[in-house]
Amino acid sequence: MKKKKLEIVLEKIKGFQNPKIELEQYVTPPSLAAFIATTAELNGDLDLIIDLGCGTGILAIACSLLGHYSVGVDLDVEALKIARDNAAELGVEADFVRSEVSKFRCKRKVTTVMNPPFGIQRKHADRPFLLKAFEISKVIYTVHSAGSSNFVRKLSEEHGFKVTYQWNFSIPLKRTYSFHEKAFKYIPVEVFRIEKHEIRNAGR
Repeated sequence: MKKKKLEIVLEKIKGFQNPKIELEQYVTPPSLAAFIATTAELNGDLDLIIDLGCGTGILAIACSLLGHYSVGVDLDVEALKIARDNAAELGVEADFVRSEVSKFRCKRKVTTVMNPPFGIQRKHADRPFLLKAFEISKVIYTVHSAGSSNFVRKLSEEHGFKVTYQWNFSIPLKRTYSFHEKAFKYIPVEVFRIEKHEIRNAGR
């Protein structure tokens, strides 16, 4: 499935009914989800996919629509119900489990896709997501607020990973909370592909 067709299908996904500000629940735009899924497929990264902090399930569902098994992980029961309903509506097979990110366990190395909290409500809220991704992943696709590059690169290197690509986007953010004054606004974000850095010993 090409990116544009995938984006059109993802437009059908329902958003949060009662978004929780403390969890920084915002809907990932279909265009961004389609970009991440199709780019991961082109790079040969889609195998077993874990979507940490899956919310409405859009990233997991996007990867499943491309024919790959995905698991969404979230702490919020309401979000998980919406994610399951969205998957059923689109006829895709994806599992969704309730767990704190820090407590989630996986027996094999996976590709992680995620749009973690940006840390607007709680500073460095994205850090636990990155740490878990380093623990369970061979490749990571992750979305962060603009200006996060140094932080993401440094933390990656500290955990044996390396940023191989960075894309900069301006994405539409719909009015989600009462304090939002406009129907939507564009915000700059950075998307990273991060890969486990294999260290090879030099032969003698």
